[in-house]
Amino acid sequence: MQDLDCYLVGGAVRDELLGRPSPDRDWVVVGATEAELLALDFMRVGKDFPVFLHPQTKEEYALARTERKRGQGHRGFAIDASPEVTLEQDLGRRDLTINAIAKDRTGQLIDPYNGLRDLSDRIFRHVSEAFTEDPLRVFRVARFAAQLPDFKVAEETQTLMRSMAVAGELQTLSAERVWQEVAKALGAPHPHRWFEVLGDCGGLAPWLEELQHLAAHRFYSGSSEQRFAQLPLSMAELEGLAKRLRIPKHYVQLAADRLLYGAVLSAYPWRASQAAELYHALTELQLLHDSARINRVMALLRPDVVAKDGAVLKDIRQGLRAVQLPADHGMSGSAYGEALKQLRITWLHRYLAR
Repeated sequence: MQDLDCYLVGGAVRDELLGRPSPDRDWVVVGATEAELLALDFMRVGKDFPVFLHPQTKEEYALARTERKRGQGHRGFAIDASPEVTLEQDLGRRDLTINAIAKDRTGQLIDPYNGLRDLSDRIFRHVSEAFTEDPLRVFRVARFAAQLPDFKVAEETQTLMRSMAVAGELQTLSAERVWQEVAKALGAPHPHRWFEVLGDCGGLAPWLEELQHLAAHRFYSGSSEQRFAQLPLSMAELEGLAKRLRIPKHYVQLAADRLLYGAVLSAYPWRASQAAELYHALTELQLLHDSARINRVMALLRPDVVAKDGAVLKDIRQGLRAVQLPADHGMSGSAYGEALKQLRITWLHRYLAR
């Protein structure tokens, strides 16, 4: 194992130099073959190119490789992972100079593309013109901006990103891949920077036309799902965006619930005069069957209620379920349903009046 020529690369080196924690430690192995790694009990996990898991640490080790564009999108590449590929060649295929720094086992840094200078200057700069071969990199640069808000995009890199957007390169990406980038950006510390960078290069069209005004939007703390639900969208815009990006149902449902029922739910403590409107919201959110859905909405709109007065919704649920028509009501169908509804609204009015 000690004979392998290995280098820590990418985000792990960048984040270490910035004094930030890094979730992953990725390694590049130079001058080796797949057979040699398998003989050392590495496990192959990469489908498109040779990536392996270390038998003890489970960290990712990839053979040094080069990539040559051969088709559209972010997967249209021919890969060369032969033992002749050098470390500098492997670093040269990366997106930004700050991600093209390597560290050997002794701690020495290898920086052929001046990434250390750009780290110091707080600049996102592309490594080479090959940046334009992968349209996903436009979204990645924006995501880095959402994570490192004091960094600025180099003018020449911004020019490349703009040219890629104008040429329609972003349209070659899959809807699912674009959505993944949106979701990651919404979970970043400063999501407004993602929209700002993409807006500056024209990268929000055509996938995200409804979101072109969000550079100045104030994002509150919360999960990616909660931040999506609070975007200033109309129902029509939400439906159009969800269909185009194939957004997961739980994201769309929380956003729709906020749009439809947010006004009354946010008005806690509720007044007796709101009983009918509140009852409609509670039944549409299926409180009588399962409190999970309304708890998600309340955690978004009024986390203080969930934290301090969570028993209120439990009391209302139990009270409404206990309300029933007399055994000799003699009604059926819609008449029965309407009578039960009015009886429960009356109960809720009395409960809120207390």
